[in-house]
Amino acid sequence: MNWQARMIAAGEDFDRAPLLRREFTLDAGHGAVARATLRLTAQGVVEAWLNGRPVSEELLTPGWSAYEWRLRYAEHDVTELVEGTSVLGIHLGKGWFGGRLGWTGGDSWYGPDLGAFAQLEIEFEDGTTQVVATDEEWTSGPSAVLQNDLYDGQTIDARRRDESWKRPGFAGEGWTGVRVLDFDTAKLQPYIGPGVKRWASLPVQEITTSPSGKTLVDFGQNLVGWIKVRVQGPAGTEVVIRHAEVLEHGELGTRPLRTAKATDRYILSGGADEFEPTFTFHGFRYAEIEGWPGELKPEDLTAVAIGSDLRRIGEFRTSDPLLNQFHENVVWGMRGNFVDVPTDCPQRDERLGWTGDIAAFAPTAAFLYDVDGFLSSWLVDLDLEQRHNDGIVGFVIPDVLKYMPHPADFGKPDSTAVWSDAAVWVPWDLYQAYGDTEVLARQFDSMALHVRRVKSLLSPSGVWDGNFQFGDWLDPDAPPEDPAKAKADKGVVATACAYWSAKILADTAAVLGRAEERAEFEAHAADLREAFNREYVRDGVVTSDCTTVYSLAIVFGLLDPADEEFAGNRLAELAAEAGYRISTGFAGTPFIADALSQTGHTDVAYRLLLEKECPSWLYPVTMGATTVWERWDSMLPDGTINPGQMTSFNHYALGAVADWMHRVVGGIAPLEPGYAKVLIAPQPGGGLTEAETSLETPHGPVSVRWRLEGDTVALEADLPDGIPGVLRLPGQEDRAVEGQGITATVALPVPLAVGR
Repeated sequence: MNWQARMIAAGEDFDRAPLLRREFTLDAGHGAVARATLRLTAQGVVEAWLNGRPVSEELLTPGWSAYEWRLRYAEHDVTELVEGTSVLGIHLGKGWFGGRLGWTGGDSWYGPDLGAFAQLEIEFEDGTTQVVATDEEWTSGPSAVLQNDLYDGQTIDARRRDESWKRPGFAGEGWTGVRVLDFDTAKLQPYIGPGVKRWASLPVQEITTSPSGKTLVDFGQNLVGWIKVRVQGPAGTEVVIRHAEVLEHGELGTRPLRTAKATDRYILSGGADEFEPTFTFHGFRYAEIEGWPGELKPEDLTAVAIGSDLRRIGEFRTSDPLLNQFHENVVWGMRGNFVDVPTDCPQRDERLGWTGDIAAFAPTAAFLYDVDGFLSSWLVDLDLEQRHNDGIVGFVIPDVLKYMPHPADFGKPDSTAVWSDAAVWVPWDLYQAYGDTEVLARQFDSMALHVRRVKSLLSPSGVWDGNFQFGDWLDPDAPPEDPAKAKADKGVVATACAYWSAKILADTAAVLGRAEERAEFEAHAADLREAFNREYVRDGVVTSDCTTVYSLAIVFGLLDPADEEFAGNRLAELAAEAGYRISTGFAGTPFIADALSQTGHTDVAYRLLLEKECPSWLYPVTMGATTVWERWDSMLPDGTINPGQMTSFNHYALGAVADWMHRVVGGIAPLEPGYAKVLIAPQPGGGLTEAETSLETPHGPVSVRWRLEGDTVALEADLPDGIPGVLRLPGQEDRAVEGQGITATVALPVPLAVGR
């Protein structure tokens, strides 16, 4: 790309939300405009208009990447917006580059200067190109935004609005020049994944008064975005909107936000005002409204949900309303946390790309939505951070934590199981979902670098037990103030994960035809398996004898047949001893249902899935949850918020069981990567009487529907033309199938577990 643009900053601070503009006239004598393309990015976040019309519906451009080495630019076709005399206008905000990140209170971690970078290329009929680009000729001035921050919210003074700056002939008071910033254009890369857009609007469900007299608004759904406000009142009136996910004692529950203010302020012009705070976002269901002029009516407020522009491809529904609501909670939690980066949470002073969360959740995400581009883009940043950090995959990507004081509780920074394993697991999950080897080829060096780094950390006995580990983070039996204090031995968890990553890497090398690396990593995996069994397994008993260690050992294939049978039985026994309540944390939860199914205990998996007492997947649903929680008991049965300092009501990781639901309850799984061959294998149970699942695969739509009719299962399924399938039903021989209109009616060989 031939860049002529320069990164420019406003001549003054302008409340860290300046306007930038350039007026220009089309070159004469070249005929009509054939095409006009705008490429746009920023140190910060940016919105742009051409002659008063927005160039795109995208928000928060250019998102968050590893800014030190990679800054993405958006590309927009603006042919229809160009006029003879035109104005290219840009509004700049702090975003991730200049705003607060992390819980230490700091901001501007990537540099002190907000900047905008734009290059408009106008091609004429005769082939001539005119370039309008950010440079020292631009001007800058104040906007109506007085404050903006992703964590703290946005303040807008409608009295300062003047839309004429977007049109030719503007000569605004207080405007000045710009500064050209030192910027390396080699960092610029086009988007791989989608931009962020508005994707849903929700009306007010209820307006109430709290016990203390505050006005509260309930939108009925925990979401991520902001509130669009329509209001009229005396000039200078300030309306304040505070956001939170839950109520506690009838008041707005803001303690889980920690230091994030999550507050928007609007100063009225005296006329009819409309506000949207597009330089921030909040995680909320409820809002507290202060200073509203007159009576607040439901139609005055609309909740706007934003997120990366993802295409829905997977659907799931059963006869159980609670289970359906849980699945919907998984969907909303994913959408709310997929705002350019796969984050842990969207509301408090964190919102970071924690690697452990997406390592657990990637298979579920890849079924529900087409996340190939979204996660491939994030993996590019993972690779960049890793290569600049001695092969270590950090806790978060992009790794802003490297600029902050390292928490003493986390030990010396290094690779850690599950979290750092995202470097291997996520590319493999994308390959399994979409069948494209490109992600494996692109990420292979990163995958290998991680596995070799972990190999260097093994103890002399061959297990991974020497450095800091999160382990089975958020084990429900851990105390609220110490979420790492799990039942599962951390060395067992780490060594199991090291083996799984080595095995996946060997399989990846085989797919890519890299024979030497395949042999290397097969041998390494064999060594890890041998060390695991030698150090941690005695007559089938795995060290620490808890649900997570058995789940990992079974699903990862670490045990010999006799030990696996024992482990499956012991896992089912432990689940029963716990009253079928959840006893796993981050490491075990994605795998426990599969471990039970693989060892003949699908009935127990259903008991776990459908349990409603705390801790369980359905307990939050019974408490009114509309997203998946961070903790199994983020809200206690008495309606109070968990006392821990780390409590989110929108965390997708524990929703990873939806992957099992899609495959085992719904019955759709890939027999070959990308569903080039499909397994249709529902395992009815749990008292469910029907289920319907569908997936838009790379080859076309797959659907499976089953219902109980007395002691039989009636099944209907459809496959894309030319795609083979295998039908596997309880007690029946596998059957090759293809095409649409597949049917089967099968007598159940055994009574189904009730699971209630």
